[in-house]
Amino acid sequence: MAEEDGCMWCARWDSEISQIYSKTPEGDAAPLQRIDIHSAMPDGMTLERPLYYTPTFVLLDDGQEVGRIEGYPGEDFFWGLLGVLLREAGVPIEPSG
Repeated sequence: MAEEDGCMWCARWDSEISQIYSKTPEGDAAPLQRIDIHSAMPDGMTLERPLYYTPTFVLLDDGQEVGRIEGYPGEDFFWGLLGVLLREAGVPIEPSG
């Protein structure tokens, strides 16, 4: 997740999703790593194109970008978009239970 100080959509994601994300099948399949959009990218991370918007959620496979969600469209749309992103990348989601 690329974020920046003062981003109201990042704050909204934090209030609506961040506390439960790691406890979901999606969070298990795609653990969250937060980076500041203005900082250098971590070593071993290759993006398809630069990051311009916050938040941006980048799905990586072995450090290579395989998809992204730019912005935060709200809780209901986020989970749907994330599901599509994971499915298109071939990431298996194990149901919780």
